[in-house]
Amino acid sequence: MEASAPLHASCIAWEDRGLLILGPSGSGKSALALEMMAWGCTLVADDRVILRRKGRQVMASAPPPIRGLIEARGIGLLEAEAREEVPLAVLLDLGTAEKDRLPPWRERELLGVALPCLHKPASGPIAPALLQYLKFHRREPASPRIP
Repeated sequence: MEASAPLHASCIAWEDRGLLILGPSGSGKSALALEMMAWGCTLVADDRVILRRKGRQVMASAPPPIRGLIEARGIGLLEAEAREEVPLAVLLDLGTAEKDRLPPWRERELLGVALPCLHKPASGPIAPALLQYLKFHRREPASPRIP
């Protein structure tokens, strides 16, 4: 299938699970990607992400001219180890604040594939929580109330 036009986003990977970081300019996409890299994740793409559908998966990659580069505001463009491509496991929308302590399951469709979608948490350590999500998924409560 044909690739999408480059999307204004960043993408990191933990093993074969990609996190697509969405949000408006200045929302912290690159900063979060750098923090995730410090926690052991690998850069896939920064600033522009190309998406393509492969079977029932959405694959993310960087446009060749910017592969292996990430912006650090106030420092400049940094070179980084980068994966060529990764299947997306989850989306994070930094442009939408999460209001719930235990948010409901949300999905967003990309290229005809429904993917889990998280909103920006109001507080707390976001990078380590996202890494745990990539490693072990999210447990859905059996009831709307957990003691």
